[in-house]
Amino acid sequence: MLTVLGAVSFQAAAQQAPSQNSTPASVSVPAALPDAPVSTVAPLESAGVTAPVATAAVAAAPTMRDRATQAATATLTALLPRLAVSDSVPMLDRSTALAGDLSKLLNQYTANAAQPSKANADVGKVRSLLESAVALIGTPYRWGGTSTEGFDCSGLVSYVFRNAVGIELPRVSREMAADSEAKLISSTNELRQGDLVFFGHRGRVDHVGIYVGEGRFLHSPSTGKDVRVDTLLSGYWSNKFMQARRVAM
Repeated sequence: MLTVLGAVSFQAAAQQAPSQNSTPASVSVPAALPDAPVSTVAPLESAGVTAPVATAAVAAAPTMRDRATQAATATLTALLPRLAVSDSVPMLDRSTALAGDLSKLLNQYTANAAQPSKANADVGKVRSLLESAVALIGTPYRWGGTSTEGFDCSGLVSYVFRNAVGIELPRVSREMAADSEAKLISSTNELRQGDLVFFGHRGRVDHVGIYVGEGRFLHSPSTGKDVRVDTLLSGYWSNKFMQARRVAM
């Protein structure tokens, strides 16, 4: 099931997404919306830069197909480093290999967790959670988004837990991180698949994702990016990691 799902999700993201032929209009977003993007860019005017000619902006604007391809490539780079060095590998072949890797992760989880009786009862729920999350790879980021039209980071996590296992989580990442009903995990060495992983700076949580195993997590990163898988063992997200929570299934 997951092998087909992984291959189709990337191919569909690239083939069905409509092209953007015009630069989107600026939208004023209320300050009350949850989970602001991880990073923001100041307007060009405030930096004293003259806006480019409209036709040039249209030509430079990435299409939805481009964004889908970028999300797929970023995910594959994190999950399949052996393929990341080869630009000659067709995207469909990469997607198929990705589905195989994710399927292997899920199978490993089933084998490892199916020993104690309590873990046995939770295996199906965690597997359903991971499959639901993986199916959303390529969905665009949308500030305040809570549906498949677009997610912010906590909107994605809440959607997956609600629809996969029927669990309602707090709406924003900082409230999820403070939820005492979920077990606190302080070290990445203690992480299990399905755990919530939190990131931030200066002691303040501002981002959340779902741990999928082997040092990787699925999340909706920020404006202009799509749902993808990244590593938390090195690089940007490793430095931003603060804590994790394990939600009782």
